Amino acid sequence: MPLSASAQKVRDALAARGFTGEILELARSTRSAAEAAAALGCQVDQIAKSLVFRGTESDRGVLVIASGANRVDEVKLAALVGEPVAKADAAFVRERTGFAIGGVPPVGHAIPPATVIDEDLLKWEVIWAAAGTPHSIFRLSPRELVQMTGGRVGAIA
Repeated sequence: MPLSASAQKVRDALAARGFTGEILELARSTRSAAEAAAALGCQVDQIAKSLVFRGTESDRGVLVIASGANRVDEVKLAALVGEPVAKADAAFVRERTGFAIGGVPPVGHAIPPATVIDEDLLKWEVIWAAAGTPHSIFRLSPRELVQMTGGRVGAIA
């Protein structure tokens, strides 16, 4: 079956970066890290959850790709991006990324954000990231995640 429009958008963005991995569209939800891990049969820590913040001074989008088990420490994140941050609302997320909360991928955003990658993801050989919808996901390595996003790796929890 063909991919949904949002998942195809992610597929195209991944292909443009030379990534050839498969996008899976599942019957079960992958909206939360716990749901994704249950659907895939992996550890919650292996889910690369995408959280969007807003720089409170610049109004720029800040994408945090965090290990599914971690909570983002906004003070640590602010130090990494050089300004205070606040959690973005659904309208900001949709406008800046082109995707709804629960399906925000690491690439393919309408307005490219500053990206921070949780250093805890680097301990895994395989991680899973959202692919544009609350039912789509793809497998990759932490190295591939860093390469495809150009994100800054740091301690965010």
